[in-house]
Amino acid sequence: MGGMSRTGRGRGRARAEIAVVRVLEKRLGALPVVAEFGRRLRIAEIIDELCPVRPVAWVSHGEVIEALVANRLTAPAPLVRVEEWAAAMAVEEAYGIGPHLLNDDRIARALDALAPQLDAVIGGVGAAAISEFGVDVARLHWDMTSISLYGAYPEADGEYPAPRWGHPKDRRPDLKQVQAGLAVAAGGGIPVFHRAYDGGAAEVAQVTGAMTALKKIAGPRTFLLVGDSKLISYTNAAAMNAQGVGFVAPLAAARVPDGLFAALPAGAGAAVDYAAGRDAGKPAAARGSYRVLEDGGMDLAGRRKADPPVHLRRILVYSSANAAGAAKARALKLGKAAAELDKLVHTAGTRFHPTEDAVAARVQAITTQRRVKAYLRTAITLNPAGRPVLSWHFDQAAIDAEAAADGWHALLTNLEPGQASAEQVFRRYKGQHAVERRYGEFKGPLAVAPLFLKTNRRITALITVICLALLIFCLAERQVRKALAPHAEMMTGLPGYGPAPARPTGRTIFQALAGLRLIPAHDGNPATIPKPAGVQARLLDLLGTDISRPRWLTQ
Repeated sequence: MGGMSRTGRGRGRARAEIAVVRVLEKRLGALPVVAEFGRRLRIAEIIDELCPVRPVAWVSHGEVIEALVANRLTAPAPLVRVEEWAAAMAVEEAYGIGPHLLNDDRIARALDALAPQLDAVIGGVGAAAISEFGVDVARLHWDMTSISLYGAYPEADGEYPAPRWGHPKDRRPDLKQVQAGLAVAAGGGIPVFHRAYDGGAAEVAQVTGAMTALKKIAGPRTFLLVGDSKLISYTNAAAMNAQGVGFVAPLAAARVPDGLFAALPAGAGAAVDYAAGRDAGKPAAARGSYRVLEDGGMDLAGRRKADPPVHLRRILVYSSANAAGAAKARALKLGKAAAELDKLVHTAGTRFHPTEDAVAARVQAITTQRRVKAYLRTAITLNPAGRPVLSWHFDQAAIDAEAAADGWHALLTNLEPGQASAEQVFRRYKGQHAVERRYGEFKGPLAVAPLFLKTNRRITALITVICLALLIFCLAERQVRKALAPHAEMMTGLPGYGPAPARPTGRTIFQALAGLRLIPAHDGNPATIPKPAGVQARLLDLLGTDISRPRWLTQ
């Protein structure tokens, strides 16, 4: 492993004079894996083509961004002290970048340079993932999430997504946010596209732009776009029809015609042989069941009278698990509301609720908190002493009408019946959990906590860094699972599972590789890596990574 003190990207360039403090050992971790996947995705190459630096620069913008991607995957913590991380890790040996070159100022300049070229970088790396790793983009799942930010950001750069107050998914209403959209391929949940948005941007308004960008990445390939209810609007449906893009998304409950589900006969729909992931391992009798049926469809109207309506197929789906959950939730809130109302019956007219207005205010509070307005009926009268008296009951007919719709939801699609049956539409939508899972990793193993950077320009670029890390995270998981296909994608020795077989995840793969170490070159001896054994050796073999060779010798 000679030549590991390289500090620039040109092989013929004179090396910087760097004072080296010898250490007995450095952490190598998954750096060789990350470096190899980054090379195949052409991350540094694409960025350097779009964001060139002066020939005398010791390190390019692409190399800095690659190092930041590795930082996200091997030390997911707030983006501070990267230089210290690089010194403790074998970054110089794996990437040829001296730790001192990853100081805060150099990182900031790389993020600033990356920001204006994000669309081209995202498109180029996404296309590389499709061609190099054979990612199938026939079905893509789209969703958005929020990222909370520390700081006020009173003067955001208008060319980049602005931090704003919104509806944070991490329940931090005290912080401003930006949003990120992610499109993942159904096979393996590979995030081939992402984009940052204003913190207050409406999700429904971002679909058309994302769809157009995805068409560029997919090239001549056709794809199906699957999303949540925010996907459905007249503008989005008309645009996707015009572009020849198929889609499937649920109809928001508020837009379901009154009485649609309640009017269905008991047991309506054809049974579907489908088991949810939560039911894996359960006996057949204990698993949730599904039924689907197709009704007459639904027309979406445009804002103008001249807009031709967009007709969509409507697939009605019944889930026994959802029905049971709805019934349980309703019984729970009715029970809590009843207990509070009974207590109010006794306290009405006392010092706690002495007047009609006080009793009415408490009734309103209970109604709102317990969400029982649809079926709560109350009356407040005065007794001979002039004190308020409360009587109440639940309208059983209203409860029964709501219960009749338990477990039902609707899916809308522009796919023709010849392209997908009602059951096939349902099955394609059920893959939507893939993008939700990736957001869990975006904020979990990659540790996207509330962010603080000085400008929204750098925040936008950092979101791309994190998403590139997520792409490698997911590709590694996919490659290991594909290699384990003859063994039902199971292996032993993974962290947290011991001798029990388990399906590798990006999290367990990177955890297992975290223990790899490197002994730096010293006294004329080359750097050496203690031979991996056990699960580490097995994973490196499945990933096709030779950790004895520095990345740049394979270019």
